[in-house]
Amino acid sequence: MKASDWKQVSQIYEQGIATGLATFEQQIPSYESWDNAHVKECRIIAISSAKILGWAALSPVSSRCVYGGVGEVSVYVASNSKGKGVGRLLLEQLISESETAGFWTLQSGIFPDNESSIALHKKTGFRYIGKRERIGKINGEWKDNLLFEKRSEVVGTY
Repeated sequence: MKASDWKQVSQIYEQGIATGLATFEQQIPSYESWDNAHVKECRIIAISSAKILGWAALSPVSSRCVYGGVGEVSVYVASNSKGKGVGRLLLEQLISESETAGFWTLQSGIFPDNESSIALHKKTGFRYIGKRERIGKINGEWKDNLLFEKRSEVVGTY
């Protein structure tokens, strides 16, 4: 993903926001803000015929050095590309790139009613860790968040 991809990437992000199922965010951030919040090495897009079909990226979960190998997953697929395997390709590639970058744990917070995201994470080896109840609000309504985790089989193995 490059800065020049932001227009299409942000449009897909906006589609995700509009569903009310994908994020607590209510507005698209500026590219600069988004850029500062995401890991530089782990940003990817799925593209076909010069059109971005989806994107995936990692954010650090903490600024503390002990959590330097733990990343929060974001995966967004354009509404007209859902159900075509784009999300799975993106997440599998993100997992691979995260390990190259030294990440040993990936985590995702998913709304309970986002069944397609839950299924995608399970298919790619994430396991359900637990539920954070009433962790945040969207439009004044409290939302739960399910926590999923994937441990690397090569980075930081025991």
